Amino acid sequence: MIFRLVLIAVVAYALYKVMRYLLDPKRKLDEAVQQESYYFYDDSKNARKNFLIAYQGALFEGEKYLGTTEDAFDVVSIFVWAHDATKLQGMTREDFLFLEKEIQLSYPNAVISWKNPIEQLMKGYRESV
Repeated sequence: MIFRLVLIAVVAYALYKVMRYLLDPKRKLDEAVQQESYYFYDDSKNARKNFLIAYQGALFEGEKYLGTTEDAFDVVSIFVWAHDATKLQGMTREDFLFLEKEIQLSYPNAVISWKNPIEQLMKGYRESV
């Protein structure tokens, strides 16, 4: 009888660990980077925690800054950079505009700033608009 209880507990623990592994957002982010797909990893309830974006094999990180809007405290500024600038090869301005739109969906009051070399590409676009 005790052996059965221990066996059931071990099986339940193993199932718990497998489910946790499969649902882990960090694993999904790593998988998206390898598969060169899009994945947005963020804890929107924690303004102090940076978000990560996987897109076309590149990994981007965004630092959020809290400030005041007309009626509340909210994320008002976001600074985004690529972890590896060599992974940006082949990306166009439209790719970065897509990323900005996706960030704006989560943080509509935020002004998005990019780190070089993306900043130079986007500066040319903003001057022409």
